[in-house]
Amino acid sequence: MKRDLSMQPDQPARVGAMKNWRYIALHAVAASAFIFLLQRYALSASLESSLLWALTFGGCAAGLAYSQSNR
Repeated sequence: MKRDLSMQPDQPARVGAMKNWRYIALHAVAASAFIFLLQRYALSASLESSLLWALTFGGCAAGLAYSQSNR
């Protein structure tokens, strides 16, 4: 029984792409959680302000992680 060798070269590229998206999402979530906790509890900001800053920093962190992963 032989394996189909035509499928093997594509698999590492797909696995690498999935790992990159996972790290980008993890980076965005970590940055969002950090800034939310900092704003909300350390700086006593309102909930709306904390969520807005968390969304902003999460988006920036995702963009930075994406640009670094494509380097």
